[in-house]
Amino acid sequence: MVFNSALFVLFFLVVLCLYSLPIAWRSKKFILLLASYLFYAAWNAPFVVLLWFSTLVDWIVAKRIHATEEKRTRRGLLLCSLCVNLGLLCVFKYGDFLLANFAGLLHLMGFAYQPLELGLILPLGISFYTFQTLSYTIDVYRGNRKPGDSFLDYSLYVTFFPQLVAGPIVRAKEFIDQCIEPKRANVHQLSWGIFLLTLGLFQKAVLADVLLAPTAEAAFHVDVAGQLECFSAWVATMAFTSQVFFDFSGYSTCAIGAALCFGFRLPNNFNHPYASIGFTDFWNRWHISLSSWIRDYVFVSLGGYRTSLARSRWGTLRLFWIVLFTMFLGGLWHGAAWTMVAWGVLHGLYLVVEAGCRKIGGNISIFKTTPSLVLLGAGTFALVLIANVFFRSPSLAVAWSHLQSMFGGHPKGALLDSVDVMLTTSLTGLLIVSHIWLRRRPFNLTFDRMPIPVVSAIWALMLTMVAIVGGPSNAFIYFQF
Repeated sequence: MVFNSALFVLFFLVVLCLYSLPIAWRSKKFILLLASYLFYAAWNAPFVVLLWFSTLVDWIVAKRIHATEEKRTRRGLLLCSLCVNLGLLCVFKYGDFLLANFAGLLHLMGFAYQPLELGLILPLGISFYTFQTLSYTIDVYRGNRKPGDSFLDYSLYVTFFPQLVAGPIVRAKEFIDQCIEPKRANVHQLSWGIFLLTLGLFQKAVLADVLLAPTAEAAFHVDVAGQLECFSAWVATMAFTSQVFFDFSGYSTCAIGAALCFGFRLPNNFNHPYASIGFTDFWNRWHISLSSWIRDYVFVSLGGYRTSLARSRWGTLRLFWIVLFTMFLGGLWHGAAWTMVAWGVLHGLYLVVEAGCRKIGGNISIFKTTPSLVLLGAGTFALVLIANVFFRSPSLAVAWSHLQSMFGGHPKGALLDSVDVMLTTSLTGLLIVSHIWLRRRPFNLTFDRMPIPVVSAIWALMLTMVAIVGGPSNAFIYFQF
């Protein structure tokens, strides 16, 4: 069941009606929990058991960690949680990938080994809810919060259906604390929530799937990738870069809107990332819930902040390696493929080079002038495009061939259709301009200041276009992660 389907609309309306009944707060939470399990079971019912298991393990572990002060026991319990959660993630998501690479390594050493493919189905949303339950246990271990008293609240925190399968990755303090007092959306919250649902569906169904996806799909097909001429290759990469934003931002917007209809607030997951100036800024704006998770639970755990204070050469080098390793894990989180690893490491290199430049010339005033900021912003977006070649390509060979096209390696390559070029460049240009305009302006306040007839017209137009598109419901890109 996906947001961009008639089945979800019916499901959502039924749950909202049941939630609105004049019943006890505990009963309403129970309705949301059952609805969340039903939402997940609609994809593959047996995997609900895996969700239950992950929920139960971290609930018990967090309770026992809080109950003891013996450091060795606490570390052992935390290790248990890490092994269970990351073990399940590794088996289901990385099992075939690890076996294939292990066989390749043995082959290079002269040993013939052909492993059987595990052929396991990747449980929907496992990367998201695994990080969510782990953050709860780690926060309890660090003493940042006490374990909750209500297993119902904790279970709802893990499985809340609007953000269950593709985020945002929510921290316990951002959700469980909301479960204490009864939640009911007022008229403004309900209308704004439905508006966000409409906006998210418009981003996904119209902008991503209909207007941009065909160009990206055709350009990155394994048989044609690398056969485009230079300008067409850049346009194709722009098509995917805009598509992945509208697709994932569309899901996050739907999730935030759906949650708001029940009176819950979810954290923002995007903050106009294509107006970023530098890659520290970019990762503070793109997939915020993941980047902040990796920062707080990987980078900090490896000593990143402590190392950044060191002024010695070895301290600087150690910090750079921590950044690279952190982004390596970030790339691997996105998928069991070397293309994803390359994408993560490339972003790590961007961050390392940026940090080095800041250390050498961070106080030079020329970098703070408007023309310089414009150039830095354009350079950031161009480097994002280059990295996204790896994100989209089915293999390193296809990625390399496409990069060759982008830098003039196929001057007699194929040309994209002029309509596709015009559509992609126009949408990407509008996207960047809107991000620059909204960079320092809260999105909701911008709409609140618009006249009601204007907002109503925009809303009606989006609803009409979503309804016209109809047709098959394509899964969101981040469902595969």
